[in-house]
Amino acid sequence: MNLLICARCGARTDHPVVEPAGPVVRCLDCGHRQPFHRLPLYSVTGPSGTGKSTVARLLNERLADRFVVLEQDLLWTAGLRDDEDGAHRLFRSTWLRMASMIHQSGRPVVLCGTVVPPEFEPLPERALFSEIRYLALMCDPDVLADRLRGRPAWRQWDEDRIAEMLEYTAWVRGTAHEMDPPVTLLDTTTAPVAATADAVVAWIERHHRADTAAAPTP
Repeated sequence: MNLLICARCGARTDHPVVEPAGPVVRCLDCGHRQPFHRLPLYSVTGPSGTGKSTVARLLNERLADRFVVLEQDLLWTAGLRDDEDGAHRLFRSTWLRMASMIHQSGRPVVLCGTVVPPEFEPLPERALFSEIRYLALMCDPDVLADRLRGRPAWRQWDEDRIAEMLEYTAWVRGTAHEMDPPVTLLDTTTAPVAATADAVVAWIERHHRADTAAAPTP
């Protein structure tokens, strides 16, 4: 179900109006109020090379009966990633729209990919989610640089690009607690992949229990 298209009159909007009671999406053209599942989104984020894609494979195995696990790079394609200001708003909005549609099945989404709250929270589609929780995988700079250098040539990780990622990593580490909402950090420098997946699953399940308990009763 596309929450941006009115089920009654067919009007389309890029700025959904959400009434928390229900919750419902209200059409500004005809006033139709469409009930929907307003679920939390769980973002497993962090710089490139910290293990998101590897962990995502294990998350699929461990969470498939309750959550839908998706990897952001799936839609990192021309047209979505190419924008004028470098903010990739269309790419981010597309993911939020897709996740909100999946949520109408009643199953929350775990989205794995590099993103920080300032890239999701201001978007109009943010209103379609009760919460967005952020867990950033992190890694020591030297280890991260070695991981990126070891990637296949088609991924184009030259030294300049690696240096940019190390700067980004330092920025995330230094500002995670100040972001709104704050970003939880999980170090993957020495942890086995299975242990990291266990920690991510525990974080998701802990927040999901709290989010479910806090959800308003219809």
